[in-house]
Amino acid sequence: MKLSDQIISSAKETISNEANAIANLENFIDEDFIKAVEIIYNSEGRVIVTGIGKSAIIANKIVATLNSTGTPSIFMHAADAIHGDLGIVQENDVVICISKSGNSPEIKVLVPLIKNFKNTLIGLTANKDSFLGKEADYILNCYVEKEACPNNLAPTTSTTAQMVIGDAVAVCLLNLKGFSSRDFAKYHPGGSLGKKLYLRVSDITAQNMVPKVSPENNIANTLVEISEKMLGVTAVIEDEKIIGIITDGDIRRMLKDHSDISGLTARDIMSKNPKTIDQDTLAVEALEVLEKNQISQLLATENGKYIGVVHLHNLIREGIL
Repeated sequence: MKLSDQIISSAKETISNEANAIANLENFIDEDFIKAVEIIYNSEGRVIVTGIGKSAIIANKIVATLNSTGTPSIFMHAADAIHGDLGIVQENDVVICISKSGNSPEIKVLVPLIKNFKNTLIGLTANKDSFLGKEADYILNCYVEKEACPNNLAPTTSTTAQMVIGDAVAVCLLNLKGFSSRDFAKYHPGGSLGKKLYLRVSDITAQNMVPKVSPENNIANTLVEISEKMLGVTAVIEDEKIIGIITDGDIRRMLKDHSDISGLTARDIMSKNPKTIDQDTLAVEALEVLEKNQISQLLATENGKYIGVVHLHNLIREGIL
């Protein structure tokens, strides 16, 4: 077999193995799973997630997911816990202990200590008959028939299953809490994701100058206003109301249609009924309007009054697009 064929075969077999194992996890969503989620949902404390080896890495990921979706969580390494870090666990906390075998030496030492503290212990394990399986108050079953590793040794499918069960718990809690996109934004203020959830039109217009002319302004003044404000557009304002817009495209059409522009005014070349957007609208919604109408600029308003321009380039610069 060629090297390339061997690589493709191995990759596909791994994906197939893990996909089948994950699909089978649906059969393990039982009464214990329900009770575990309910206990966490009603808890006045935090969720402490612990594990050893690869399970510890998965524990870190589950903690990150829970925290980002509104369930306060802390990672505690199982080995460090029995050497002082057990102080992390407080009276009302719920502990999730992750172990594929459920029989790791560190787990056997840690579990009785947690039980002595009277904290609810949830075992996330592939072996319900293990030490962890028998001692835990509730079991999150992540059994897999075999690892993707051809020797059935390296944690591959099993750690994927652990992570998926953790995600299932987090999403259940998210839904029970009615966790919205606005809540999500509070925990994800950075990067383009955060900006899509909190950046508003007013945040964009505050960065820009505010181009505007009266309908009777001559073309020379209008061109100067467009050029100086550097947005490729100007609003046409009469009695404090928007009556039109002049874009670079309007200027090009004017030059094409008129050999003599000396007598023209802003009113003569403006486009009427321009697209506007309220300043409190999310910037990502402004992008949707621009894309839907195949335009590059929107006039922003506050209580119907013109306050500035949102340009497609602003949204690109902010990482919204």
